[in-house]
Amino acid sequence: MKVDVYKRPEHEGKYSYLAVPEGHPIPDEATAIDWETAEQNIDLDEANESVVGLSANDALQQIDMKGYAISSSQDKVRIGPNV
Repeated sequence: MKVDVYKRPEHEGKYSYLAVPEGHPIPDEATAIDWETAEQNIDLDEANESVVGLSANDALQQIDMKGYAISSSQDKVRIGPNV
């Protein structure tokens, strides 16, 4: 699955990240927050490494349940396999 990734600043220079299926809008419950584009067209599948602080499996489960996945500023942040 391809996803678009957005970020928002938190405290101490950390970010929260939001992943939505590629081309889908940011969900209504998150539109009041100032998200900025972090990455687009990220390949997300169970064989990939963590994306935006979430295991690929966890992100896929969140997207399946609610249409998006979100990490918290407490999570270890990683975008793609080389970052």
